[in-house]
Amino acid sequence: MKLTAFATSLALAGLSHSVTATQAVDQHTYANLDDVISTHLHLDLDVDFADKQLEGFVEHTLEWKNTSARTLVLDTRDLEVDKVMYQGRNGQWHKASFTLAKRDDVKGAKLTIRFKEQAKKARVYYNSLPQASGLQWLTPVQTASKTHPFMYSQSQAIHARSWIPVQDTPAMRVTYSARINTPEDVRAVMSADNSGALIKDGDYWFDMPQAIPPYLIAIGAGNLEYKEMSHQTAIFAEPQILDASVAEFNDTQTMINKTNAMYGEYAWGRYDLLMLPPSFPFGGMENPRLSFITPTVVAGDKSLVNLIAHELAHSWSGNLVTNATWEDLWLNEGFTSYVENRIMEEVFGRERAVMEQALDAAGLRALLKTIAAPDTRLNLKLNGRDPDDAFSSVPYTKGQLFLIYLEEQFGREKFDVFVKDYFKTYAFKSLTTAEFVEYLKKNLLEKYPGVVSLEKAKEWIFEPGLPSDAPNPTSDAFDKVDAHTQAWLTGKQDLNSLPTDSWSVHEWLHFINNLPRDLAPTKMSKLDKAFNLTQSTNAERAFAWYMLAVGNGYEAIYPALDKHLTGIGRRKLIVPLYKALVKHGKRDWAYQVYQNARPGYHPLAQGTIDAIFEQ
Repeated sequence: MKLTAFATSLALAGLSHSVTATQAVDQHTYANLDDVISTHLHLDLDVDFADKQLEGFVEHTLEWKNTSARTLVLDTRDLEVDKVMYQGRNGQWHKASFTLAKRDDVKGAKLTIRFKEQAKKARVYYNSLPQASGLQWLTPVQTASKTHPFMYSQSQAIHARSWIPVQDTPAMRVTYSARINTPEDVRAVMSADNSGALIKDGDYWFDMPQAIPPYLIAIGAGNLEYKEMSHQTAIFAEPQILDASVAEFNDTQTMINKTNAMYGEYAWGRYDLLMLPPSFPFGGMENPRLSFITPTVVAGDKSLVNLIAHELAHSWSGNLVTNATWEDLWLNEGFTSYVENRIMEEVFGRERAVMEQALDAAGLRALLKTIAAPDTRLNLKLNGRDPDDAFSSVPYTKGQLFLIYLEEQFGREKFDVFVKDYFKTYAFKSLTTAEFVEYLKKNLLEKYPGVVSLEKAKEWIFEPGLPSDAPNPTSDAFDKVDAHTQAWLTGKQDLNSLPTDSWSVHEWLHFINNLPRDLAPTKMSKLDKAFNLTQSTNAERAFAWYMLAVGNGYEAIYPALDKHLTGIGRRKLIVPLYKALVKHGKRDWAYQVYQNARPGYHPLAQGTIDAIFEQ
């Protein structure tokens, strides 16, 4: 599509590949960025469903920073490397020597490539292995259509290295192109221009002209159909869920338009959605131009579309402006959660936005009581841990509350200008928390002195827990739900008189989550009979009910809970249930269910749940 002048300027900025956060020390990469960076990579890969591997080569276009360097270091994990070729100054290709080091449990294996001269390009011929942490391979029976296999990637945080030899750090950005070969009846898509994927023929070409961090390189392949929602948005999905997804998410264009008005023009051209099989371990993944989405949010009533708002918001915070290391994750997720809620307010109204704030804040406050204090800081110190450990509601919701606090203190009008300028200033760049603090100090705190001190901002970012004056969002709707709850619990009101027909999913979640954890079996049974909670088709509501029921020993849920745990792989909706089952004496039952469900779970979910049963 034709971009506006502002979006065009951003897109052109995206062609810059300079490493803007060289002062950042990313402990999770082997890459020698001070010597050389990959400015463009080209993938030529065959999708082999039989052997569950990608096979082919990646070609890196190199920009040398150190005139005496002759070595390129790439990140890999569980890759078999066949050979490396390089193009010299005269344009000829030569064989390069390489060493693949011993595998580290977190960082994978360091691939060191040595050249006789500073290479213009380097090709690594390789194949992934079935256990690649960033890929999931599904048999036809594990898909909605039951007719074709399915494969998809999940590269965040450092899983791109499990299917591409790459400088796997968000401190650098790279453009890419790809040729992907699949069986003729399988469609491939990527986080790129997907116009070449509209004809299903097994031979697909892709181009991503804007530079992105490697964790945003993504691929999917399966029995995918395509349907447009607007001039800028469309759905890729298996036929069985295509129409329902279009109906659920047809407000996406409105979300884009509202965000454009608030924070500057969308810079990526199209914004399409790929509906993944239920095994996808997350709600969504913000891969540029093509967000990956779990089918568990297709509720039939648009009650869970805040997920789409979140992934869309990443087009500004995360994809456009990126954390330089995974210890700075809150810069991605805190800003995204804030922008997500602003989008929801613009499209669906202030009342719904505040309800979502209140639910998230309540979840965060509960979490803060259960995790170590150092892990409740926004600027997290991983100290060598897997960056997947950085993902909790702390960077998301504490980061969001920090920004809500700033908005409340400075006023929305001034704060909106600050956020919009921040996105424009750092467009297509990566930054550290320290750099953000300096930008905040200069462009907000000192611009409007006497409102928020630098010490207060640093308390939010570097100290554990929540400041005493942190926002505590509340909703009148929840107050009314609480009143009805108490009236029922004390016998003053019958279940059939509760105004549940008008409740949103947020009110339902508040109701269930705030019921006593020792509710009598008779009351549990009456609730279930009145509202059919055990058979709920809303995944979030069902999860909340199952968590309550496991804790209260309500046995009637277990056949449905078996189907829930076996049928989906979204970690948010299964991991807490496994933990609760173990805690409440159902370990053997849970383990048997897990053994049946495990082959259909993503490797990320498998690793998390394996650890639960190993403790």
